[in-house]
Amino acid sequence: MNTVTTETTEEVTSFESLGLAPELLKALTEFGYTTPTPIQAKAIPLVLDGRDLMAGAQTGTGKTAAFALPMLQKLLPLASTSASPARHPVRALILTPTRELAIQVEESVKVYAKQTPLRSLVVYGGVDIRTQTPSLMKGVEVLVATPGRLLDHVEQRTVQLGQVQMLVLDEADRMLDMGFMPDLKRILALLPKQRQNLMFSATFSNEIKKLADDFLTNPTLVEVARSNAAAENVTQKVHLVSQTDKHALLAQILRGADASQAIVFTKTKLTASRLARQLQREGILADAIHGDKSQKERIEALDAFKQGKVAALVATDVAARGLDIDQLPMVINYEMPSAPEDYVHRIGRTGRAGAFGIAISLVSPEEEKYLKEIEKLIKREIPKEPTFVAERAARPAARHERPSEKPAGRDAATYRRPERKSNDPWFDKPYEPTGEPVDKTPGAARTSKQPKREIAALLGGLGRKE
Repeated sequence: MNTVTTETTEEVTSFESLGLAPELLKALTEFGYTTPTPIQAKAIPLVLDGRDLMAGAQTGTGKTAAFALPMLQKLLPLASTSASPARHPVRALILTPTRELAIQVEESVKVYAKQTPLRSLVVYGGVDIRTQTPSLMKGVEVLVATPGRLLDHVEQRTVQLGQVQMLVLDEADRMLDMGFMPDLKRILALLPKQRQNLMFSATFSNEIKKLADDFLTNPTLVEVARSNAAAENVTQKVHLVSQTDKHALLAQILRGADASQAIVFTKTKLTASRLARQLQREGILADAIHGDKSQKERIEALDAFKQGKVAALVATDVAARGLDIDQLPMVINYEMPSAPEDYVHRIGRTGRAGAFGIAISLVSPEEEKYLKEIEKLIKREIPKEPTFVAERAARPAARHERPSEKPAGRDAATYRRPERKSNDPWFDKPYEPTGEPVDKTPGAARTSKQPKREIAALLGGLGRKE
């Protein structure tokens, strides 16, 4: 990376002091935003100054506004009220790794641009591309997209990127984790070389620094928290528990007073679906969200969770980025992530925007190696809580089963079930043979009182008559 500096600024107490346009300030006031967060206070002036930016901040600190507000302000002189698509080319491109994050980023852009003629749109996979084409063809200045779907539109020539002036990579480290590097390189090759680049990420790995070298020009490094740090207002706990007892402990936690709502993280889609069904059978309002579900199903599950209709949302790491749930009290790691950075993103779903949250991890003996890597990354030891798993309720006997009469203790080995007598004495009588006696003497011929039937000659029976 070229010259990198860490910027420090005095505490900023209002958006007005950042030099934002009146249209943006009015939208912020209507939405209830009054004081910028540290990442916003540091990043907005640098973006307005035209600098390339490499910004790192823990999740939930307002990174979207940190790039969206100055982006909109820089596009305002080019805004047009004309209906002609030619007057609304794509001038800013925001790339995100997941559909959920793309949707939420574009929703924020719409809020901030409410008082301006600027248009925005989000495109992502998992839905029919033809439903996105009409809006895209009308022209938008700000396009939020997942990399794969953006390339689909490029191939169908429904979008032109030749006038892009600003590029944002949001959650860039997650893009690399999900294997988007080839797609990113293809997209970068389609963009004008003269543009402003902004890269936002919660973690800075060596791969991220290499990516920054490839597409940032003399970037300024902005960090408002120690790199890869977990939020200080999230209380972290660990329960050491066997794998077989995890489900019972999870249900116990979810029925507790602190777990009015919780996101439960698993490593695989199969485990997420199975766990959600098990919780539903036990009377816990639960649903699952993962990559195998359609976009419609994922949005419905997320909306139900936001509205409080679902108490436990079981999710894979695809949902760890971009889920913005107001006042989410708890995150539970049912399975520990093998990549320690994913732990930071998971627990970043709670304790957002200054609120307090709880992050509970259920760690089996096989997962303790992952826990050590996480503690090494966040540079702190996570407290181990005493684990009490309630006795599992006895399985109710099926209708055809009788309660066991087998005694406990040392007499169990010699126990014999007592004979039961039926209500009808006929069934208790000894067997009495009926009919003619049978001669069991060896070689005795079987006799029968019935006359022998004649068999047709063709079958070897009656003799031939002369």
